[in-house]
Amino acid sequence: MSSSFNNLLLSAVAIGAATFSLAAQAETIRGGVTPGPHAEIMEVVAEVAAEEQGLTIEILEFSDYVIPNTALADGELEFNSFQHEPYLDNQKADRGFDIVSVGPTVVFPMGFYSNKYGSFDEVPDGATIAIQNDPTNGGRALLLLQSAGLLTVDEGAGLTPTILDIVDNPHNFRIIELEAAQLPRSLDDVDVAAVNTNYAVDAGMNPAEEAILREGAESPYMNIIAVRGEDADAEWLDKLVAAYHTDRVRDFILERFEGAAVPGF
Repeated sequence: MSSSFNNLLLSAVAIGAATFSLAAQAETIRGGVTPGPHAEIMEVVAEVAAEEQGLTIEILEFSDYVIPNTALADGELEFNSFQHEPYLDNQKADRGFDIVSVGPTVVFPMGFYSNKYGSFDEVPDGATIAIQNDPTNGGRALLLLQSAGLLTVDEGAGLTPTILDIVDNPHNFRIIELEAAQLPRSLDDVDVAAVNTNYAVDAGMNPAEEAILREGAESPYMNIIAVRGEDADAEWLDKLVAAYHTDRVRDFILERFEGAAVPGF
């Protein structure tokens, strides 16, 4: 075998090794979000991550609040960004997920909306009010009604009261539970509905102007980035959180959602 051929062979091996090394360094992670604000924000995060961190984020959208945690726990995702910590805590207690919070994202103040009434003062006794059918968001809706003096729930229920924990309902509201994603579409059929901001925005609603009752900025329901416990110290996670917690992402949130979403970083 000639020395020139050997040199060519060595060069080819070196180029192949370099290509393999670059491919090994190129990281791609999969993140689960819900449609609307979480998806829009993550698109900007993905741009920042690619440009500044060399990290590729594949974004997958889910239309409910259960599957993103199941997919994460099953290894179909590396992270998700759609939920607040009380909801995650409830999911972990119910399903035994080894999922941890690794960074704050945004607060979406929950609101109540109506196609029939311009304020809660106009809502009659006996009105039908729809809330989320999961314990955390449904409980959040009930606590918001309580904060407005419209009903009372059992103190022992903490942050996750259900309709069974209502101890005083002076207006005899009929409270029904629906899937969170269905609530915007329910407004023609019920008097009032509690709608999470991501679904409100996705439905073309303006939370700052259209909600007839809305949480304040002091809401404890900060949304988070969540990963499996085994990935809590992963190198790509530092890059992901760094990309999210940038001025570029913060400015996008403030400008795009005009107060409907409040950055938590």
